[in-house]
Amino acid sequence: MRPALVVTSGILLAFPAAAASGIEVGRGDDTTVYGSCVPSLVAENKSAETIDYLQVDLELTLADGAKRVLELQSAYREGILYPIAPGGKATLRQHLDTSRALGAACDRIERRKVVHVECIAAGGRTCLSPVSVEP
Repeated sequence: MRPALVVTSGILLAFPAAAASGIEVGRGDDTTVYGSCVPSLVAENKSAETIDYLQVDLELTLADGAKRVLELQSAYREGILYPIAPGGKATLRQHLDTSRALGAACDRIERRKVVHVECIAAGGRTCLSPVSVEP
């Protein structure tokens, strides 16, 4: 009976270590600005590297069939960085002063699809950790 207990304990100890790697991005709160929906995503850095910049491009399909692509970013591409340290979280937002608004209410969005992910780690290199996104 003891060997089974040791194996079970090993599995339980190994599982959190495997789950604690990578960058997980999930849906954040949608807000409305001047009648237009502004979606957001929340990134959780479960990796050991610091992320300087993270961008997820979402293709949104509206109720009328129109499609729009929005860039949701952790910071301005050419601005001040807001690093996401290991264990940290950050909200990815659309910067309305540099990109076109969706032009539709939040309840008009029927489908969200990830079309591009860009992750830059400290030092300007591409992130080594995998990025998973659930829009």
